[in-house]
Amino acid sequence: MTTTTEPTWLRERRRRGAALAQSLPLPDQKAKGWEFTDLSSLDLDAYVGSSAAAAIEGAEGAVVIPLAAALESHDALLHERLGALVPIEDPFVARNEASWRDGVLVHVPAGVTLTTPIRVELPLDEDGVAVAWRTLIVLDEGAEAEVWEHCGSADDETDALLNSVVELHVGQAATLRYVSTQDISERAWIFSSQRAQVKRDGRLDWTALGFGSARGKVRMETNLAGAGSEARVTGGYAGGPGQHLDYDTTQEHAAPSTNSDLAFRGVLAAGATAVWRGMIRVDPGAQQTDAFQESRNLLLSPDAHADAIPGLEIEADDVRCTHAAAIAQVDRDQLFYLTSRGLDPAAAKQLIIEGFLESLVERLSEGEVRDELSAALQRRLAEIL
Repeated sequence: MTTTTEPTWLRERRRRGAALAQSLPLPDQKAKGWEFTDLSSLDLDAYVGSSAAAAIEGAEGAVVIPLAAALESHDALLHERLGALVPIEDPFVARNEASWRDGVLVHVPAGVTLTTPIRVELPLDEDGVAVAWRTLIVLDEGAEAEVWEHCGSADDETDALLNSVVELHVGQAATLRYVSTQDISERAWIFSSQRAQVKRDGRLDWTALGFGSARGKVRMETNLAGAGSEARVTGGYAGGPGQHLDYDTTQEHAAPSTNSDLAFRGVLAAGATAVWRGMIRVDPGAQQTDAFQESRNLLLSPDAHADAIPGLEIEADDVRCTHAAAIAQVDRDQLFYLTSRGLDPAAAKQLIIEGFLESLVERLSEGEVRDELSAALQRRLAEIL
């Protein structure tokens, strides 16, 4: 897993990760945040660590290279930034720290604006493997970039495990648009710890779509560390029979005059379950915070189930923080209205679902990303309907 050419600081971190992986138990349903996700059937020893043949497409003006190669060419940057945002004291992060082989470094220098998106394609196509993946994105002051990262499986019968760690460093007055999508096998496990830090006057536009996996957990945390920083987080998921999707989001306001806006939409077919847990945290002194979060789930069958758990932790007094959550089945009045005007029930139902998701798509800027994600949602709906 490790090599003698790795720097000393990384070898030390790998040793610490391995020790923590041995000492930290996997969470059970009594652990905070894991009440709705059962890991009792997870046998980590059944999966063998493996490399992934990721395809990485860079952009002129930026450093976009495999993380292993960056250890030689960008040692100082990795020493400073890798692991700086995601704490290692977690059983899945510790395992990733000890064993990652693959990953990507994206570094956009100060003042550089990229005109084309950076794309990363990560396959999960081999039975019995565990892929530990790291993503490190660093935008220096005034930089602007768009990064698309996708993990998928060609076969829905692939039994594998993905354990990823994502760190997004958005510098002062920088702008990052980060799109993370996964359509891995519906027999696979996914565990992903993702955290962003946004400096003064920086902006993060973060979009996440989840279609695959049998079960697991995705944690998305945004830290607004500088005054005037803002984050817009848009998430969507669509689950089919037997799937359990779990998203845990945090919007942390650590500086004054910061803004965050989070919206998740879920569509669940018969036999699918999902849980979204969201927290807005306002630190002491983070006055003039403006934060919003919402989660809305559409159940396509009485045999689908969703839990939505918004939360607030506010330690400042000059703030505006609101949240909303809703879980509902397809509206019978809307169905009646559409069928009474000539649509057959199946077409009417699909139109209602598309309208439900349209509010999510409208949050995205017009252009290539919006078109591609809208098409991905349409394809997924066709699979589960």
